[in-house]
Amino acid sequence: MANEWRAVLAALANSDARSTYAEVVLGIPDAAGLSPKKRDRAIATLRDAGLIRVADDGALELVTDAIPTMLAHSAVPKREGVHRFVRDGRIEQYPVRPADRRELLAWVVEQAFAPGEELTEAEVGDRLEPFHPDVATLRRFLVDEGMLQRTPSGGSYSRA
Repeated sequence: MANEWRAVLAALANSDARSTYAEVVLGIPDAAGLSPKKRDRAIATLRDAGLIRVADDGALELVTDAIPTMLAHSAVPKREGVHRFVRDGRIEQYPVRPADRRELLAWVVEQAFAPGEELTEAEVGDRLEPFHPDVATLRRFLVDEGMLQRTPSGGSYSRA
């Protein structure tokens, strides 16, 4: 059902089916002047795509909720919270709003560092790499926000 839009687009990309669909929408029978064979194929294409139905008396009827239903089924769920900026566990983009950035960075800290751990810069990089390929920038953001503390010598890091 998630790919039903493909059948609709394929049907509407076909000029005969598109003309037949327009006839049904406008209520003008046989306006396209297609041969019976082409018309039957166009009707079958539109019926299979769920855009029209053939009534018991043979009349073509528009399926008025076909496109809204298709759009509802194919909608991508809205991502919320830090997941607006994360895909498959990796940061896709850094938020512009400072509050959103702090929330994202707090999520990274929760995932990557245990309280009381002392880590070298290389170990911090290993922990941050799963979240973003530019570990230096991510580490800098965490230090600047006070979520990761660096010793004055710069030799080790710990969760704030």
